[in-house]
Amino acid sequence: MCAFLPFPLASASSLFLRPARKIALLLLPNELDRVRVVLVSTRNPLNLGAAARAMSNFGFLRLRVVNPYDVAFREARSAVGAPELLANAEEFKNVAEAVADCTLIVGTTAVGHRELQHPLRLLEEGAGVIRAHLDSANANQASRVALLFGSEKRGLSNQDLSHCHWLLRIPTREEHISMNMGQAVAVCLYELIRETQTATVQQPDGRHLATSGELERIASLLLDALRASGYLNSRSTDIAEEKVRRLVRRLNLPTTDAEILLGMLRQIVWKLRDTGDAP
Repeated sequence: MCAFLPFPLASASSLFLRPARKIALLLLPNELDRVRVVLVSTRNPLNLGAAARAMSNFGFLRLRVVNPYDVAFREARSAVGAPELLANAEEFKNVAEAVADCTLIVGTTAVGHRELQHPLRLLEEGAGVIRAHLDSANANQASRVALLFGSEKRGLSNQDLSHCHWLLRIPTREEHISMNMGQAVAVCLYELIRETQTATVQQPDGRHLATSGELERIASLLLDALRASGYLNSRSTDIAEEKVRRLVRRLNLPTTDAEILLGMLRQIVWKLRDTGDAP
């Protein structure tokens, strides 16, 4: 029987006798509290329950769900593992509302045959960038990070991804690239808290970054200006909206600059419409 052990019996027994080593979380409690796990169009209660349990395991307690399948959400609430976390989950109709108060939005993807329009980071690098963002934003307790996971069947849509600053990929073998959503949540959150080197992120002039809601207002006004000027048709396509949204996020605007740009765009739209009333 001992022949099947990969180590001597004495070593094996010492493992059980050795006192457990306390593991220190890499993220501070206030940093954990500023991470929002956002599940989009989830349909399987088992996956939702597994994701919630993984969040509870690693100390991430802020769950947001976008347009969840009602039956799955009700069943998951009664699942064993993290009932309080699920009971406190926030529901939203769309991604824009779910991430409006966040300053960094990261989408997860298996890539596959999709042609990406965003920077793509592998998990280890991406987790370091997220930790650096949280660390540099410690002076601003309102700064939040949203980590988006798509539906089990289709993942995140291009419309969903247009709200993201960049994308994250868990390295998997090409023959089987997609992961179960609950497992993907667990792997990503573990990588966020495990002890490793943190990337360095330079915030613009040390100022607070604009929230996704502020960037969405800029994108909306810019689209209004483009339509009023004739650059876009009166009915803008979804693709045009996604391109404008991605462009605005690439600017990496601090909130003070976002306010200035919003004022400029309001004046431009008002002039173009020539209504005499500011929008």
